Amino acid sequence: MKAIGIVGSPRKGGNSEILTKHCLKAIKEEGLETELIRLAGLDIKGCNACGYCFKNPNECSIEDDLQPIHKKMLAADIIVVSSPVYYGSATSLIKGLLERAGYMSRGKYAGKVGGPITVARRAGQNFTFAELLFWFHINGMVNPGSIYWNVARALEKGEVEKDEEGMKIVWEFGKNCAKVAKKLRG
Repeated sequence: MKAIGIVGSPRKGGNSEILTKHCLKAIKEEGLETELIRLAGLDIKGCNACGYCFKNPNECSIEDDLQPIHKKMLAADIIVVSSPVYYGSATSLIKGLLERAGYMSRGKYAGKVGGPITVARRAGQNFTFAELLFWFHINGMVNPGSIYWNVARALEKGEVEKDEEGMKIVWEFGKNCAKVAKKLRG
């Protein structure tokens, strides 16, 4: 079984990445293979509503860096996505990836396990968490809970590690993802 963590931050090594790595470490501790995928530096465009994917499932007319990530998403048992809060919302990188992957997959994510992780300086985590969570629900995925919503507070790079509660939340989320995925796999 495999879990992937997709970091939607345009910055490498930031707080979203730290949280995602922490979550994946909890999953790996449960015996699953894990992979971290950074969108930083990649060209991921938003959907242009051309309808190409409706006629060609799992394909997209837009030529960018999305397709290899989409293939990994389809192969994964667990998908975790993270985003910092940018102007009260998820980053355009993660939104572009999710909207196109959802349209392209045509129901192929149903039954997979996963959920979002968000981080912000002061506010916006809950809206961004809900915004990303809707993607998991509309795709028929199973979303395990944690001890609170998967949100954390930080501004400067690495500051999230001082948010003990946030770190514990994503750890427990990772553990729950692994447990649920194993039970579903039976």
